[in-house]
Parts: sequence; C-alpha cells; structure tokens
Amino acid sequence: MRLGSLSSMLPLGFVLMTFISHCYGHDLRVGFYDGKCGGQDIEKLIYGIVKKKIAKDPDVVSDLTRLLFHDCFVRGCDGSILLKGNHTEQKAHINKHVAGMDDIDDIKKAVEKVCPGVVSCTDVLVMAARDAGFLAGGKRYDVETGRRDGRVSSSKEAEASLPPPTIPVNKAIQMFAKNGLNEREFVVLLGGHTVGTAHCNSFKNRLYNFNNTQKPDPTINSALLPLLCKTCPLHSQSENETFLDHNPTSHFKMDNDYYKQIVAHNGTLEIDQNLAINPLTRGIVEELANSPDQFLNEFGPAMVKMARIGVLTGDRGEIRKTCASVN
Repeated sequence: MRLGSLSSMLPLGFVLMTFISHCYGHDLRVGFYDGKCGGQDIEKLIYGIVKKKIAKDPDVVSDLTRLLFHDCFVRGCDGSILLKGNHTEQKAHINKHVAGMDDIDDIKKAVEKVCPGVVSCTDVLVMAARDAGFLAGGKRYDVETGRRDGRVSSSKEAEASLPPPTIPVNKAIQMFAKNGLNEREFVVLLGGHTVGTAHCNSFKNRLYNFNNTQKPDPTINSALLPLLCKTCPLHSQSENETFLDHNPTSHFKMDNDYYKQIVAHNGTLEIDQNLAINPLTRGIVEELANSPDQFLNEFGPAMVKMARIGVLTGDRGEIRKTCASVN
C-alpha cells in the first residue's frame, strides 16, 4: 500500500444552508443532473466507483480531497488541475505529489459511457471528493453541481496561488479570505489533513536546521522528532512520507484526531503545528479537538463553500470528453 499525499492541502464552516447556497451563480445547484442522463443516477454511479477504489487503496480519500483543494485555489473550481501538458498545473513543484487524477479519469470514463457529454470533470471531482470523505467516516452532504470545465492550466499560477506548508498562519488566512473563506473555514478545511500524509521535502526544514538555528523546530514534540528524523535522515534525499495524523488507529479516518495531534505538538507540517499555537486560530483548534461532532458537522459545509470558488457555469467553459485535455 502506498501512502497518499496531503502535504499542503487544504487541496476548508458556515452551518446554515440558505437558498443561495443551493442555487449559486447560474445553474449551480443540488441535483443539477437529475433527469439529464435518462434513468441513470450519476451520483450513485460515482459513489460506487469511489467505494471500490477506496477498498483497494485507502489513500484515495486523501488524494481526492487534496486534489479538489488544489484545483479550486487556482483559477477556481474548473478542473484545470486535471489537464496534462508541459506547463500545466500538474507540472508545478507544489503539485509534485498530488495524486488522484487517474481516479477522476476512470470515473469520468464510466460516466461518459452512460451519459456522454453532460457531466463535467469538475463536477465529477467535487462529487468524488464528497464521497471519499463520507466513506472515510465523515458526514454525507449535498453538493451543488452544474460546473463546466476550464480550458487554461498554468504551473506558474499554481505556484502563486497554493499555500506552501511553511506559510505563516496570518498569510494563509489572507489567502483563504481572498477565496471567500473565513478563519474558521480555513481551520476546518485543514482538518482534511487527518487522512493525509506529507513527503520529507514538506517538513525536513523543521528537523535539523530550523530557521538557520542548526537545531530542530522547538515546537515539535520530543517523542515525535526522532520518528520524523528516521523517516527523513539528514543527508538523504529521500522522498519518504509520513502520516499527518500520528494516531495509528486513525490514519485513514475522517475525524478530529488531527486537531488532537497538533494540540499535543505532534504536527508534521509547520502550518499544522502553528495552527494550534497562533492566537488567531488556537481557540478554534482546541474547540474542534474537544468535539468530534463539531468538525464532522462543519467540514461538509466548508467543502461546499470552497467548491463555489470561481466556478464556470452556463455558456462559460466546456464539458470535456476526457479530463486530461480540452475538447
């Protein structure tokens, strides 16, 4: 079994679902594809495929969750991260370990067989990410559909638009705010790290020479440090990875254990650990750490809100026949 990667996600609480949230923009609504594919239930079809994939590889949960985040924060939720090419988002260094594109391709092929030219790759990703979280123990929530696919994908835009794992909390909050997400939603969306992993290049700077001190990051739990050093030796160029939730019984579960871990200074990424320390976010982290239901109740609505960023609907964009290339 490979380890999935979720090192900078976060690939997300408003609670009340208003009418606007169910009919956002032009033709973005829950149940958009009802009656558009004959007697086929597209959401049920996608759910079944995702379920089979997770049964074979639990890392699919983190892959799809992170993939949606990395798509939505660059040009909006338009499926641009799915496009292949020499200078596309997939080629950005920050997307080096992002996975799940092949899974979306497989799902799209199955959808095309029963409903050709109707369902966008972007909506396939949104629905698949929702199903992955639910199958990992999260609460199921309705997703709005009706998005169309973008035609432009830029590695430079990805580098400029996605937060690195070393980003300070205040700057991350500002980045999320530019995308219409508040501080609480930012903290809730990072909770997706509970099913993720990080590669050495995302946190090795904390282990040996943090901020040119020739010492490790003092915020790392002394019991965790040797484990991380073993995963990422000082003089190795290893691409090893480790779980972001260090509770072995919770690696693939969508739960609030991520928050418990960072409160205990067991955060792997710098942004994760700082989330539990910074006064702007510490209170939210502690609240979510103490209430498993609170995180599960808020994660879905936050994902729905994130999935509205910069959507293309109506006559804008296209419905790709294959997700890796424009029509």
